[in-house]
Amino acid sequence: MSLIATLSRLEAVRTGRAQPAATVRHRHLSERPLVLVPLITAGEAGAPLGALVGTDRDAPRLLVVPQPRDRDLRFTFLAELADLVLPYVDAYGDVVEAAERSETDPETGKRVKVEVDLCANAPQLIVPSRTGIDFVRLLGRAMRFRRTAEQDPEAPHPAPPRVPLLGRWLTHFGERARVPGSSLLLALTDLLARHWATGQSSVEDQHLGALLAWIDPPEGESGDAAARRAELARDGDGQLLCPPAGPATDPAFDNKLLAPAIERYDRARAALAAAEDGLEADDRFGDLTAAEREIRALVESRTRPTWDAVWRGLDLLRELPEGAHATDRWTRDRWSFTGHRDRIIAGEPPQPRRDDAVTAANKLATREREQARLDAQEALDDPLVMAGRRLAGEAFAGEVTEVVMAYSEGKRPSPRPLVTVRTDDRPHLGERTKVYRSLGGKPQAAEFVGYDGPEGGDHGNLVVLRIVDKMGRGKEPEEGSVPQKGDPVCFTLFEHDQRGGAKLPDPEETPWTHGGPPGEPDAVPLPEQPDPPTEEDTL
Repeated sequence: MSLIATLSRLEAVRTGRAQPAATVRHRHLSERPLVLVPLITAGEAGAPLGALVGTDRDAPRLLVVPQPRDRDLRFTFLAELADLVLPYVDAYGDVVEAAERSETDPETGKRVKVEVDLCANAPQLIVPSRTGIDFVRLLGRAMRFRRTAEQDPEAPHPAPPRVPLLGRWLTHFGERARVPGSSLLLALTDLLARHWATGQSSVEDQHLGALLAWIDPPEGESGDAAARRAELARDGDGQLLCPPAGPATDPAFDNKLLAPAIERYDRARAALAAAEDGLEADDRFGDLTAAEREIRALVESRTRPTWDAVWRGLDLLRELPEGAHATDRWTRDRWSFTGHRDRIIAGEPPQPRRDDAVTAANKLATREREQARLDAQEALDDPLVMAGRRLAGEAFAGEVTEVVMAYSEGKRPSPRPLVTVRTDDRPHLGERTKVYRSLGGKPQAAEFVGYDGPEGGDHGNLVVLRIVDKMGRGKEPEEGSVPQKGDPVCFTLFEHDQRGGAKLPDPEETPWTHGGPPGEPDAVPLPEQPDPPTEEDTL
């Protein structure tokens, strides 16, 4: 945690209200997101109990599994979920626009620009908390390899046709959520905690009710008291007034309400199966319907408060203006969505259970590059974030006090003006350290020359920099490319654009040290088995 983040949390404790951690919204929010509030059975992560799903805050769809251990009921739940999610996703894949993309020409080996279709927009899934993202990823892994009756007529438990397709999409959303800055799948608690600093720990911030209590407490109540009430307050029956933000449930709810209701459902189901005549079957069917209706009411009572809290949090986030670079990151999400849509249309197989060495290395490199890019872009978009980087010595801001024109040595001297900046910041500058400033949206580089006078004088540091690029090709710098005396400037020690890493081999050329090419019998080595026990292992 940075020093400025720590100071913000201390200020939140002192004032009793969350403090802004950003002045702009650093993530794209769709005008029509799909909100998913899942609920699972305690102790069985892969057994869904129910969910609230929809794009209309006033009309969510409630999906319930009356007996989570019943495989057929789980498949029915997944099929209903697919019927809601897939039309929403497909609607964004039908509208495309022309875009240019760089590709390698197979004949010449050079990079050329080609015109391709890019989806004009992309779907966005919102879940209450970080565990909701884990649940989406788990569902995708459990569903994308399911065999349907059409694919395998002899499958013991065939899945409905749309279930494997939904699994592939959920897997893609889950994988994309690992990329820093992506907005295809967002956890609302992480999103709110990025833009507000509360007086509690980051673990406690995963409780959506407590987090919202700090950000927008009731009139006349401090955030600390409101958050404590959201976490601990119970009604006369011992049930939490603010249920957890899914997918976990409260033990008191499981033991006192849910377990007896499921037991009544099981008894009614068994009695219906044992009914001997039509009249008795009608009575037993009425008991089963009543038991199922009770479970639906219980699931809705746990998910509806969270559903309302999610939309309340989205309203708070929409009050912030969107950051300048958030659109660029959303465009990369659109490319990702378009690429996965094209793979599905082309009939490619689902994502593998385990990535090969080259794919795994590429994913890791992408996440590292996007994390560095995100950190730089957030600082450039937000003066409050930049203040944290300045406090850490990774940037400095000040006023230009002097500009001296100088030129490089050589046959064709190029302009290399010396710019003196007065700053109160204390950046970590060394000999010929590269620094950067934003010039028309592009980074302009400069070199640290030294200090004009003693470092840390009475009037701040006088930092001398040599501008080295973005001044045109002529002997004289282009107008506006060199700061003038009196101009406010901000330089960073971190690069604004991240460079790509070393080129990796194609997956077909994976070396034997990393499992060999995919598809070969020994491509993925088996896990190492423990050594057999010996006499020395026994005392």
